[in-house]
Amino acid sequence: MVTGGHPRREGRGVSSPVQDAIALRAALSLWIRDGWYTRGGTAGGPATPKLQHMTSLVDAVDARIDGGQKTILRALRRCALEWSLPVYLVGGPVRDALMDLPIHDLDFVVEGDAAALARDLAGELDGKIVVHQAFGTASISLGNDRIDIVTARKEVYPHPGALPRVTPGTIADDLARRDFSINAMALPLRDGRRRLLDLHGGVRDLEAGLIRTLHAGSFVDDPTRVFRVARYEQRLGFQIEENTFRQLEPAVACGQISGLSPDRARHEIERILNERQPGLPLVRLAMLGGLSQLSPSLSCVEAVERMAAAVRGGETASPMMYLAALVYPLTPMQGEALVQRLNMPNSWARVVRDTLTLTELEGQLASPTLANSQIVRILKGLSEDAIRAVSVVSFLPDVGGRLREYLFKLRLLSPKLDGNDMLAMGARPGPAVGRILRELCDAKFDGQLDTVEDERRFIRETLAGNT
Repeated sequence: MVTGGHPRREGRGVSSPVQDAIALRAALSLWIRDGWYTRGGTAGGPATPKLQHMTSLVDAVDARIDGGQKTILRALRRCALEWSLPVYLVGGPVRDALMDLPIHDLDFVVEGDAAALARDLAGELDGKIVVHQAFGTASISLGNDRIDIVTARKEVYPHPGALPRVTPGTIADDLARRDFSINAMALPLRDGRRRLLDLHGGVRDLEAGLIRTLHAGSFVDDPTRVFRVARYEQRLGFQIEENTFRQLEPAVACGQISGLSPDRARHEIERILNERQPGLPLVRLAMLGGLSQLSPSLSCVEAVERMAAAVRGGETASPMMYLAALVYPLTPMQGEALVQRLNMPNSWARVVRDTLTLTELEGQLASPTLANSQIVRILKGLSEDAIRAVSVVSFLPDVGGRLREYLFKLRLLSPKLDGNDMLAMGARPGPAVGRILRELCDAKFDGQLDTVEDERRFIRETLAGNT
């Protein structure tokens, strides 16, 4: 079941999404004031020509990017204007330019052959190209930057959760297939006036702070939109529009998310983990019932909330630490099932398994008689992200303290002397050298050895005891 209407937005600290959104909408109001975009209707509808007192939106995008992205955008603008090509900048970069947010990725749609355009552009700019002919898409890489060009298309979903069947279409068709109104805007590059195509009320919803789907079956057609609605809502400090919220229930209650392929589901989790504040959309996704569709045990996100609270208090956390916090309540068997369900890469799987190994060892780690050398033996070889995460989210304060002691002190300690020094002091080559070296390390961890001379004395005494 979908639970909770709109999340509370108080108490998030000075950099909360809602406070960011309030500030960023001030930039949006400057565009609204001059009535420069096409509302509703069709792409051929009227546009207000009051542009003389404003910088064009395409110039605003240009100013926020650099490197290969800027080079490709300018080349496409020139081609679109000189050859009257129907090329459009679409989706996220348009939204983020309107809100004065950083722009990370550029996506373009062309009414025509995207692969041919991409090949011409890559040849001109000496870039690399990858074509996905079945979906009418192409990617151009220039240096460290990559942009996507897509043939404008219509989509039909054979069944809920399936990849869509695509056919060529118009820009209006392409915008109509998108997830939310705020992502369904396009900027024509061949239009000298550079008006924005807003056929689904995206600017209105940006102004109101709403996440709204384009049609009633949106979540059923593509259940990944459940993940995305939580992500955008929390990133932008927006609210889910009421009708959109009511549309969530059938997609979640009918188990549509559980039908997603492992890679598609993992990709959406990865996008959330890479958010600036992953804890917010993870908790919200749990409230919406999305996480429990991947694993029933993921409905408990207290550890994620503790991680987010620690980050607000100044802790730093990697995406993999949030993954560790997410799986912290699971048993090893449940964790292994999740690894398989999401077809996790080795780096993810290691964090999950090591986190759940640590949860099984928490009682041992909390023991007041546990020596530092024993702590090192327990933790050596385990993922740093898993150790750091459990140090933050563990219910047992002694565990957190000991994990931090290992991270910031114990694992950095090592004797000054090594096996060669032992041989020089008269040790016989063989397994005994390794055993004595381990004993030397343990003594170092347990605070018995401070100086090099302490280490020499320890080795001499150990060698004498072995004769």
